[in-house]
Amino acid sequence: MTELDEMIDRFLEELAVTRTGSLHTRTAYARDLKDFVEYLREAGLPLEGSSVSARAIGGFIQSLSRRGFRQSSVSRKASAVKSFARFLVRRGILRVNPAKDLAPRKTSFTLPRVLSEGAVSSLLEIPSPDSPLGLRDRALLETLYGAGLRVSEVVSLNLGDIDYSLGFVQVTGKRGKQRIVPLGSEAIARLGDYLERGRPVLLSKARKRSNALFLNRWGGRLSSRSVRRILEAYLLKSGLGKRDASPHTLRHSFATHLLANGADLRSVQEMLGHSSIRTTQIYTHVLPGRLRRVYDQAHPRSGKRNGDDGERESGGGDDELVSSL
Repeated sequence: MTELDEMIDRFLEELAVTRTGSLHTRTAYARDLKDFVEYLREAGLPLEGSSVSARAIGGFIQSLSRRGFRQSSVSRKASAVKSFARFLVRRGILRVNPAKDLAPRKTSFTLPRVLSEGAVSSLLEIPSPDSPLGLRDRALLETLYGAGLRVSEVVSLNLGDIDYSLGFVQVTGKRGKQRIVPLGSEAIARLGDYLERGRPVLLSKARKRSNALFLNRWGGRLSSRSVRRILEAYLLKSGLGKRDASPHTLRHSFATHLLANGADLRSVQEMLGHSSIRTTQIYTHVLPGRLRRVYDQAHPRSGKRNGDDGERESGGGDDELVSSL
C-alpha cells in the first residue's frame, strides 16, 4: 500500500466518523479516489499525499473526458478528489489546496425521469391487500410517493416517526438533517392497514423485536436494495419496464406533480430536504404550462379570465379591495 492509499483510507475514515455524506457517497468517493490513484500510477506520477497537485488533478479530469465518461460522472469524480485535497490541507500535508483555482466544469442538464399522475396511481393500486407483503408494499409505495422520500430515508423510518392524527412523517435525511413532511390521507390509510394486518405477521417471524416501520419477510428492517427489487416487480406488472422508474423516480414525480398543481418552489424544497433552492430548480420544467394557466385565470388582459370574452364580472368587492391597497 502506498502512502497515498493510506491517506485516502484516513480520509474515508474521517468521513465515516463525522458522518459527512451518506454511505453511498463514501462508497463512490472510495471508488473515485482509486481511479485517481490508478491514473497517477499510469502517468508515472508520485503516489504521495504531498505530490497531489493542480496539474495532477487537472490531468485526471481531462483523462476522464477522453475516456468517454459522462459529464455527471466526471464532475462527481472531480468533487471526490477536491474533497480529498482539502483533507490533505487540513492535515498539514499540503500548504495550499491545489484544487482551489480549478474552475468547475459545466454539467449537462438532464430532466429527471417522471411518471404521469395516472401511471403513479395505476402502479400504487397493484399490491394485493390480501397478504402481509402486499399490505407492506402498498404502504411503502404510498409513503415513497406521498412524501417524496429517498429510498434511504424510507427504510430508516421507525414506528414513532409517523404522526397519524396530524398526517406527518418525521424524516432523517442526508447528514442526519431532520425534516417534517406531510402525508396524504391515502398514505395514512394504507399505513394503518399495514400496521394492523401486515406488520404483526412479518414481525412474528423475527428473531428479535424491531422498531423499523417497514419489515422484510423475515421480520428485519427492509433494505434499500429490497425496495428497488419490490418496485421493479410492480413496474413489470404495470406494463412498464424496470428501467422506466426507480424509487427516486417516485420522488421526482412527487415534486413535479406538486409544482404542476400549484405548489411553490420553496415549499417543495423544504419537503424534499434540499439545502439549496438550486437543487429544487431542476423541477421547474413543469412551470411554463402552470404559469400560463395562472396567467390566463388571473390577468385581466389575458382574454380568458372569467370566460373567453375577457369581460370582468361586476361587483363592488374588487373595487373596495383595490382602493384599500
